[in-house]
Amino acid sequence: MRALTWQAANKVAVEDVPDATIIDPTDVVLRITSTAICGSDLHLLDVLKPFMHKHDVMGHEPMGVVVAVGSEVRTLSEGNRVVIPFVIACGECYMCRRGLTSQCETTQNRDQNSGATLYGYTELYGRVPGGQAEYLRVPRADFNAIKVTSDLPDERYLFLSDILPTAWQGVHYAAVPDGGTLLVLGLGPVGQFAARIGAYRGYRVLGVDLVPERRALADRYGVETLDVTDDLSDRIRDLTDGRGPHSVIDAVGMEAHGNPLAAAAQAAAGVLPSAVGKKVAKTVGVDRLAALRTAIETVQRGGTVSLSGVYGGVADPMPMLTMFDKGIGMRMGQCNVHRWISDLWPLVEDPADPLGVTDLVTHHAQLEEAPAMYELFKNKEDGCIKVVLHP
Repeated sequence: MRALTWQAANKVAVEDVPDATIIDPTDVVLRITSTAICGSDLHLLDVLKPFMHKHDVMGHEPMGVVVAVGSEVRTLSEGNRVVIPFVIACGECYMCRRGLTSQCETTQNRDQNSGATLYGYTELYGRVPGGQAEYLRVPRADFNAIKVTSDLPDERYLFLSDILPTAWQGVHYAAVPDGGTLLVLGLGPVGQFAARIGAYRGYRVLGVDLVPERRALADRYGVETLDVTDDLSDRIRDLTDGRGPHSVIDAVGMEAHGNPLAAAAQAAAGVLPSAVGKKVAKTVGVDRLAALRTAIETVQRGGTVSLSGVYGGVADPMPMLTMFDKGIGMRMGQCNVHRWISDLWPLVEDPADPLGVTDLVTHHAQLEEAPAMYELFKNKEDGCIKVVLHP
C-alpha cells in the first residue's frame, strides 16, 4: 500500500510499505477516506527526529471504512464507517476507567517511561504505523474505532480524531469562570477550535497569532485577535482591566518563535548520531518557551494556564518564582480523546455546526501530494491552516 513516511530530518516521502493486516483478533483494518496533517506531525520533522526511523508511517488523524475484521471484534463489521482517536487505549484499565485514556496502563510504553501508544508518533509512543496511508490497522478496535452512522461528510467527524477533543480538553482544563475571559495563544487548528469553544461557552475570547489569515478566521467567530508584538503583554493587560485574562491556553507548544538558543539546541540534538541524540533529548532537551512564558506573564493572579501545545523538553527553565507568587494553576497533557467524544458528537452533527468543523480546512490534496502539503503547512504559505489528505 502507499503511505507517507518519515525519511530523514525535514524529509518525508510517499512510498510503498507493507499492507496493513489483522495481527490480533481484536483488530480491524480500515480503508482511509480522509486523514489530516496535524501541527504535532511537524515536530517529527526536526525536534523529535532522534526518535524516528526511516520508513515510519506518519499520521494520527484518520477516518475511513472497515475492510477487514478480527475474529474477536464484537461491535464492528465490514463496511462500517469509523473515526479513529489518535490514542490507542484498552477502555478497561484503572486509567481508562478514570477517563485518562492517554495514560492507558495496557498500552503504556513503560520501556520509554511514556504514556499510551499513539498512531504514527515515534518510538516514544509505540512506533505504530500511522494513518497517512491507504489503509490502517486499528488495535483493540471495539474501543478505538468510533462508528459513524450518518451520511454527513467526513469533515463533520474527522477532527474528533484529535484536534477537536484536544481543544475541548484545553478549554475544560483552563477552568474559565462563568463570563470570564480566555486568552488563546496560537490560532492554528487547535487554537481555532479552542477559541470557538470558548466563544460557544459564552466567554470573552482573545486570540494571538503571527499569521494574518489565522487571525482573520478567528475573527469570524467573535474572537478579539491580536498580532504578536513587543508590547503584547501590555496590550493584553490593557484589554483586561490591568489584571490579565482569567485563563490562558497555550496552543503553540515547543516550537514557539522567539528563542533562538533553544531552537539551536533542538537542531543540534537532531544532527547527533541516533543514540547520542536520544540521550541528549531525554536528559538536557529544551523547548522554545516563548508562548508558555507569555501565558504565565499575562494570566491574572490566581488564574489558570492550560497547555494544549506539545512540549518535550526535560530541562526547561521555568519561572517558578512568578508562578508561585501569582498563584497560577496549570493543567496539561495528551488529550484523553475517548473521554470527550460523547460531549462533542451532538455538536459535530448539529446542522448549525456551532464549532465550525466544516470551516477549518484550507487545503484538500491526494496522498501523493503529502510532501508538498507538509512544506506548505510548515511554512504557513498560501493561507494554509489545515490540510486533509484523501488516499
